[in-house]
Amino acid sequence: DRRRDSPAAGSPIQPIIKDVGEVYSRLLDHRPVIQGEIRYFVKEFEEKRGLRELRVLENLKTTIFETNERVLPKCEQAMQDNLSETFKRLQDANAMIRRLQERECEAKKLQADKVMAREEKCIAHWEEFMKEQQNKRAEVDEEHRKAMERLKEQYSEMEKELAKYVSF
Repeated sequence: DRRRDSPAAGSPIQPIIKDVGEVYSRLLDHRPVIQGEIRYFVKEFEEKRGLRELRVLENLKTTIFETNERVLPKCEQAMQDNLSETFKRLQDANAMIRRLQERECEAKKLQADKVMAREEKCIAHWEEFMKEQQNKRAEVDEEHRKAMERLKEQYSEMEKELAKYVSF
């Protein structure tokens, strides 16, 4: 439209400009060709590929419907059955573990009581032993003191007797 409104619209150059415009559009303007190719490609793609995609989508729809209607309820029921059984087993196992822990705690307490009794017995035995040692030490000290006194007396008597003989 711009070419037609140009100042050369009524002049003899007009057919030349028109021819140049047609040559340009045929040789250099590829938009109509590309648009035609695009339309052809889309048409071919939709016709050939569209039905295949439609079938795939239909198969997916059928599979999903079957899964939702048949498989999922069966799985839910199996899961509920197994979960309730598993829950019962877990409760039983938990009760058994609790009983074992109580027994172990009682056994540890009994063992600790035995150890404490042994320690107390050992302490009492040690104290008795130490008292005996003190008594024996006192006895030995007493015997030693008596022996020392006897020896002192004996030596003093010996000295007295010796003093008798020295005066000769």
